[in-house]
Amino acid sequence: MKIYTKTGDKGKTSLASGKRVSKSDRLVKLYGICDELNSHIGVTISFLKEDSSIKEPLLLTQSILFELGSELADFRLNSAEVSIIFQSDIDYLEKHIDLWLEKLPEMKSFILPGGAKSSSFLHVARTVCRELEREMVSAKEQEVEIFEMSLIYVNRLSDFLFVAARYANLEESISDIKWTSRAKALK
Repeated sequence: MKIYTKTGDKGKTSLASGKRVSKSDRLVKLYGICDELNSHIGVTISFLKEDSSIKEPLLLTQSILFELGSELADFRLNSAEVSIIFQSDIDYLEKHIDLWLEKLPEMKSFILPGGAKSSSFLHVARTVCRELEREMVSAKEQEVEIFEMSLIYVNRLSDFLFVAARYANLEESISDIKWTSRAKALK
């Protein structure tokens, strides 16, 4: 299979349904942000230690994001009007959030993105995840079909990425970077 087809040379692309749309179409933007998020997670994984306990959950997340991207590109599972995201996918995120939080020190202040390289990239992924969520909500408000289960998943995923970032620092024996108010420092 050739990697270039030349069918997009004039600014059009095909959705998973076969429909041709402009590359500026809202769905193209959505699955593009989903792909960007997936790529940031891939970069993160490359910085994790081989035995990191967050590696497998992140790899599974990448697979789910690939499927979510296809849904956002107008693919429908068995031509049904249901999400490709299942309650079990959300439960998986929540299970890992809870597991990691049990081992993390209690947060007593806001933290800044940073610390270990993997943690830093997870924070970037978290912000891209929030962008995806905002765009999905905006699309839904404009009557683009966005499944409720997908929205819930993306909302929960940003929490998962935040806790994973903190856990990545823990695995590297690096403390979270506490935010200090400049207003307090100026007094």
